Amino acid sequence: MDELKETDGKHLFQNYSRQEICFSHGKGEALYGLDGREYIDLVAGIAVNSLGHAHPAMTAAVCDQSSRLVHVSNLYLIKEQAELAETLARIAPGDLERSLFVNSGAEANEAAMKLAVRRSGRCKVVTVEGSFHGRTCAALKATGQTKYQEGFEALMSDFAVHVPLNDVDALNEAVDKDTAALLLEPILGEGGVRPCSEEFLRAARDICDDRGALLIVDEVQTGMGRTGEWFGFQHYGVQPDVVTMAKGLGGGFPIGCMMSSDDLSKALPPGTHGTTFGGGPLACAAASAVVRTIEEDGLVARAASLGAEAMKSLQQLEGEYLKEVRGKGLMIGLDMPGHAKALQARALEEGFLVNVCADSVVRLVPPLIVSQSSLQKFTDIVKGYLDEI
Repeated sequence: MDELKETDGKHLFQNYSRQEICFSHGKGEALYGLDGREYIDLVAGIAVNSLGHAHPAMTAAVCDQSSRLVHVSNLYLIKEQAELAETLARIAPGDLERSLFVNSGAEANEAAMKLAVRRSGRCKVVTVEGSFHGRTCAALKATGQTKYQEGFEALMSDFAVHVPLNDVDALNEAVDKDTAALLLEPILGEGGVRPCSEEFLRAARDICDDRGALLIVDEVQTGMGRTGEWFGFQHYGVQPDVVTMAKGLGGGFPIGCMMSSDDLSKALPPGTHGTTFGGGPLACAAASAVVRTIEEDGLVARAASLGAEAMKSLQQLEGEYLKEVRGKGLMIGLDMPGHAKALQARALEEGFLVNVCADSVVRLVPPLIVSQSSLQKFTDIVKGYLDEI
């Protein structure tokens, strides 16, 4: 480990605050350190590893596809890309029938904002304070957290306006005749696992309809069954114009996607947007295997029931130090001001990996195949920590 740390420190940009753990392999819900120790993974690569680690369906798809064709570029028709798009059109509600594949969530959000601006001829995008939409320039400006923007202001224009989460009056005032789109996460992930209220998201739909703006829903973290529905917006009875996704779609293989109606897709004819690697055969084959497995194994409904059970158990521990447990499905946040990092450290000692976001929130976004017993063991760790302090 010392040699690895030395090499890391010598040859890599030091732009990450890494925990001093390195993994040799994973299987199911578990990761294994270089020393062989087992860790139950409740981070899942930050809501990425939908099927856990080394899932046979995904492994077989990647091995088979890589033995035949990895990359050809979007200069040609790509069979695997068309098949994945057809699958997504089938599971997505409403008229979300067209897909544009990219490599990440940030790229998907950039594409969505480009679509909205080109379609409308308008120059303004409204987002929410505390949101996170990516680290590329437009996505970074759309992100409602100034800490991520500091030092990069020269690269960003003033096109984005941020309003407080669940403040309908502020939203109504911000969306005007110059607004191309309203970009929302159904649940703020990096912002502390904070859900939109039903009133807020429904008002967003009505306001966009009234002002002629597009409603873009960022499902990068909430999509692909994470919340107990295929998409987080389905909990609210609202239909967006555009949806972006990434993370759980590829199950660990990098891929992002923007979906819209056929009519909206016409705003991006040939030459207006593109990507060299986006939607390559290997990425699409991996994603198809992930989506197919989630569907065949009933993992969306499982996330709903297992998440509800875990939430109920954790909410019984709310009090002075655990202020609130919130989220949907297998996206759960424990608001613990002053104690989140300490609980993260305690969990690590006990062989559990969790993440801290928004400084004070322990975020649980485990694989959709996580066991009920592991979630219960983590709840016991939380209870033990709270009893001790």
